[in-house]
Amino acid sequence: MTRPAPETKIVDQWRIACDGSGPGLGHPRVWLAIPHDKGWVECGYCDARFIHEEFKDKV
Repeated sequence: MTRPAPETKIVDQWRIACDGSGPGLGHPRVWLAIPHDKGWVECGYCDARFIHEEFKDKV
């Protein structure tokens, strides 16, 4: 059984940055590349899921 990602964001770029922009200190900024065949990527620090807008209805 998989749990849903803590946060899901629809984005219009294939390469995005995540710094855990929540309360507190967050985490170091990391750059993530969304695979063109998959349409989404998860941050290894905070588990936020970034979905490219072309895949928002497919994921």
